[in-house]
Amino acid sequence: MPRIAVIGAGAAGCFCTAELRRLLPEAAVDVYEAGPKPLAKVSITGGGRCNLTNSFAGIRSLSEAYPRGERLMKRLLKVFSQEDTCRWFQAAGVPLVLQDDHCVFPRSQDAMDIVRALLRKMDGARLLLRTPVRTILPESPSPSGRIRYLVNETPYDAVVITTGGAPKGLPLLDNLDLEWVPTVPSLFTFTVRDTGLRSLMGLVVEAGVHIPGTGFKAAGPLLITDWGLSGPAVLRLSSYAARHLAENGFESPLCLNWTGRTESEVRTLLQEISDTNSRKQVSNTPPAGLPARLWEFLLGRSGVRPDIRWAELGAKGFNRLVSILTQDAYAIAGKTKFREEFVTAGGVSLSNIDYSTLQCKKWPGLFFAGEVLDIDAITGGFNLQAAWTTGYVAAHAIAAL
Repeated sequence: MPRIAVIGAGAAGCFCTAELRRLLPEAAVDVYEAGPKPLAKVSITGGGRCNLTNSFAGIRSLSEAYPRGERLMKRLLKVFSQEDTCRWFQAAGVPLVLQDDHCVFPRSQDAMDIVRALLRKMDGARLLLRTPVRTILPESPSPSGRIRYLVNETPYDAVVITTGGAPKGLPLLDNLDLEWVPTVPSLFTFTVRDTGLRSLMGLVVEAGVHIPGTGFKAAGPLLITDWGLSGPAVLRLSSYAARHLAENGFESPLCLNWTGRTESEVRTLLQEISDTNSRKQVSNTPPAGLPARLWEFLLGRSGVRPDIRWAELGAKGFNRLVSILTQDAYAIAGKTKFREEFVTAGGVSLSNIDYSTLQCKKWPGLFFAGEVLDIDAITGGFNLQAAWTTGYVAAHAIAAL
């Protein structure tokens, strides 16, 4: 009877285990988890609602969703796609709902429905909680060339490592001589010390954000908080610029485009407002989509008096408004974690693995799945999709051994 060890009871590990139980019901599958419960991160993702995947409808290129690991994900999604994920969970008894923002949630809006479905499908596996893995030691190859592995001195025919982002590295891999990409945070909000901006906490606006002097940019809902900036636009930018920001101590200039439009479009928009409302005060006629409080704040930053009328604004005042709406400059003064969730860029280098099976090239029978690999994504269900897909591929590759 084959013995398989899955190290890590997160999304990738539990999904892989569920598939192993289906494909190899006679196998003995042990799941090692250092923490006190399985799927702890899944239970809180999406604010406790579990954004388990995305329709990908708003994604033009896969690199927009996966800043690292795009080529691997492009190949593996052909094996187990977002549509396959939806079918899998619905067949497991979890009705799903697709939101307007292309995110997929359980219809119940309860992450525990996903947790319970996975645990049901894992039935028959042995779940070893509070059991950290200290060592993985390969034994000498058998005459057939197969290698067995000692996990905490227990022998296994195959091992799947699904330990997540591992921000401090994986000492258990030290004796296997694998290439490791240093890990850095990749989903976080920005600390901004501008008190005027922070006084607008709670406001949400569709905006563009970019880091001057780089190609890093993102767009979407922007949330002003009591510590600075959050929302999908900021989280996407933090993902795209993860290594750049880490190398600079999470301090950087930041430009906001408060309308998400080009400078030419903003000029046309303001000219239309001016032509239609020439006798009205500028403060009383904000561009559509800008909250009145934000508009008043931006007038102050541009040096435009709130009581001035559009007809009195003049070219200099007009140009200052265009500039503040499209290139409003701030400074990122640090990072903050996104709720209790944490995603890292880096991990086991993809050069170590076979792209078709996720098996280690150097160590046959050793597999990797999930965030432990150098794969990470923007917010919106893409990281969990990577977990489901890589867990599925690893399980099927083991079944084919």
